[in-house]
Amino acid sequence: MLETEGVNLPLSKPKLPQLQLQQVDVVTSFGNQYLLQNISMEVFAGDRIGIVGASGSGKTTLLRLFNRLSNPSSGQLYFEQQPLSDWPVLSLRQQVMLVPQEPKLLGMTVQETLSYPLRLQNLPEQTIATRVSLWRKRLGIVDDWLNSTELQLSVGQRQLVSLARACITEPKVGIFDEPTSALDPGTIARVAQVLTASSMTLVIASHQFEFLAQVCDRILWLNQGQLILDVPTREINWSDIKEQLAVQAQVEQAEWE
Repeated sequence: MLETEGVNLPLSKPKLPQLQLQQVDVVTSFGNQYLLQNISMEVFAGDRIGIVGASGSGKTTLLRLFNRLSNPSSGQLYFEQQPLSDWPVLSLRQQVMLVPQEPKLLGMTVQETLSYPLRLQNLPEQTIATRVSLWRKRLGIVDDWLNSTELQLSVGQRQLVSLARACITEPKVGIFDEPTSALDPGTIARVAQVLTASSMTLVIASHQFEFLAQVCDRILWLNQGQLILDVPTREINWSDIKEQLAVQAQVEQAEWE
């Protein structure tokens, strides 16, 4: 007889989602077009989720919901089991960090951009210097950039600085909208390596499927505002997705002509 036979072992608690959307709709201000329709999904701590879809499919709209840059027309959103609307905006955005597709340095130099969010947290200067140095090294941000403003940087350089600024704050969740669209292949590989090693929960919208395949363990597919696929990355047929998106783009182009 096994020693455990007849013994009531404690049941493990079910894993709770870190982020959750329940039947979320986003409708245009005129109320006649769905940007997102009936979206339900769960994101667990440590998930690395990639979002794919044609331009205009709702990817950016979805990302903006996660830290309240946009609000749903209906449905419920939760972060750590609390309604998103109950979270103070600043506290939420420190924990759920969005890096938009168009990176902005807000008139600061690169050095100021990287250290500013840590100063908002009232961290000691030595801690700030150490963390900035660490993430500069990881992402390859060189000394020559430090006194430059966004007007003196390429789009790719601004993307890299924006990525570093988000990672430096060590949020629980990193939300990235086309984070590598202007980066060269070598830098993309570096970013993939850094994000894969990170402890952050990741939600990444991108048209660069090779990047998503490297980083993500789960893929969501949005089509005209609806979530039509949510599966592990290993089950994705990337060729099929590319083909269907290409056909969809051709149809939409023909409708405009």
